[in-house]
Amino acid sequence: MFEKRKYDEFAEPVKPADGAADDASSPESLPDHDRPPPRLIDKYIRPELPYLSKRVTVALLSCMGFIIMFGMRTSMGLVKVKMLRPYQPSTRPSFWGYFVTQIPGGLIAAAYPANKLFGAAIGSSCLLNLCIPLVYNQATPLIIIKVLQGLVEGVTYPACHGIMSHWAPPLERSRLATLAFSGSYAGVMFAMAICGDLIEDLGPLSPFYVYGVVGILWYLSWLWLVFEKPAYHTCIETKELNLIESSLGENPATYVAPTMRSTPWKSFFTSMPCYAIFVANFCRSWNFYLLVLFQASYFADSFKEDLRENAELGALPHFFMTVVVQTGGILADRLRKNGILTTTQVRKLFNCGGFGMEATFFLIMAYSSTITQGMTALSIGVAFSGFAISGFNVNHLDIAPRYASILMGVSNGIGTIAGCICPFVVDLIVKNKTQEEWRIVLIISATIHYAGIIFYAIFASGELQPWADPKADEDKHWNQMNEAMPVKKASLSNGLLQRPPNSDVANYGAMETPLTTKPSAPNLPQRPLDASQWPTTSPNYAAPPPQAPVVPSNPFMSSSNPFRREHVQPEPQDAYMHGTIDDRAY
Repeated sequence: MFEKRKYDEFAEPVKPADGAADDASSPESLPDHDRPPPRLIDKYIRPELPYLSKRVTVALLSCMGFIIMFGMRTSMGLVKVKMLRPYQPSTRPSFWGYFVTQIPGGLIAAAYPANKLFGAAIGSSCLLNLCIPLVYNQATPLIIIKVLQGLVEGVTYPACHGIMSHWAPPLERSRLATLAFSGSYAGVMFAMAICGDLIEDLGPLSPFYVYGVVGILWYLSWLWLVFEKPAYHTCIETKELNLIESSLGENPATYVAPTMRSTPWKSFFTSMPCYAIFVANFCRSWNFYLLVLFQASYFADSFKEDLRENAELGALPHFFMTVVVQTGGILADRLRKNGILTTTQVRKLFNCGGFGMEATFFLIMAYSSTITQGMTALSIGVAFSGFAISGFNVNHLDIAPRYASILMGVSNGIGTIAGCICPFVVDLIVKNKTQEEWRIVLIISATIHYAGIIFYAIFASGELQPWADPKADEDKHWNQMNEAMPVKKASLSNGLLQRPPNSDVANYGAMETPLTTKPSAPNLPQRPLDASQWPTTSPNYAAPPPQAPVVPSNPFMSSSNPFRREHVQPEPQDAYMHGTIDDRAY
């Protein structure tokens, strides 16, 4: 009972007493909003984490979701190194499913609550992960499970962009988005660090059970703490809600989710800033999946390293990258907020700088002669690549925030192609598992990164694109209606009656009436509308009497017509309805 009363007091802030100063920065002085009704659990446990804002809570839990998802992927590669059997399962089926649902995932994330989609995808993948030990030695069932995992995981990146489009203010996009996406690299780091011990101490299949159970617990926390939009949160502070909604400049009540028909597909594939993101995603995905799938194999083949030590040392580069990703996000937002660099300059600097350093140190690693040299070069290169996440990976929200989830689906789908091609290239080159063969693989990876630097530096942009501007879109639709139904200037003729040019006589029934004089009531003086033309000597000024309209083709205007001198429409005689305000009212 006490907890419920406390929640109600929080949900409805107490108004300041009469005569109290109204502080503009206090939550009480901000306009209140209609809070949704609390859920049953909210009446006893408020959905929040101590000392964290609601938007940071969303980003942090998104990060944890990616940690679990990429941890499951990495654990498969480590289990393969340990279990040397005639049939070795491959992670390629998961890439097939992952690729298929990228673009549909973006559309689904735009049409349905992105938070529910993200949580359900990772929760379902964890349930499937618990089934892998049961069919690990059976090729067909294992391939089916990996394909299903890829299908459900394919919507996670687009859904995360959909979540950030509602929760991340523009000047906090880099830090919040990089916090969320850093889970991809932290997941590899934690998997490298713990899976070696789990395999050695609890058995080769133990990582599948551990990640499955932890993922289900995460999903329950996600359902409790994360809401679709700030306005839907049951206990968000009014100050934070106003900050997010005012900075995004979008009214949740009037927001219309893009559909398959309303999405500017042609603009996606004719916009060079979009192609810059696509190319950068492909290049980054090539190196990332190379490390996720083959890092342990590279050090085991080149330096004959033990699995436990290999896994522990392999976590070091991804630890550095996780730290750099967060630092890069904060630094990028600081440069933009202080006006030191434009958004375009920040994206190009961080993306090209990160790619360039990673490619250079990949070449150094290719010619390393000891494991210390190789691991040092790999750690430095992967750490610097963390800056690129503040470049291309956030760029979707810059150029097209309305379509960020869909654009991310297209971009990540192209990146997934790299994940599908990379294993084939490695298997084609690495036949005898020698260091010289792995050197060719690393040189190819560095070359791909250098090509991505050139393309992104030329064509990338951090500005909102015209085809993604909601105001421009509204203006476009308005102009189209004007073009479809043009409004012509009213004609001086109504089709029956005409008046001669420069005539002051009203043409009854026409759309326009002359405004040279005010309509007057009987027995009242009439003056021009322009006050400068008011006569000062004659108070009895009145307009000349109206004349009959000239209609050459009108049979009633013939000389034999007895009503020829009458008006077509009688002059109004009701002063109350047709008269003017007395001059004294002016």
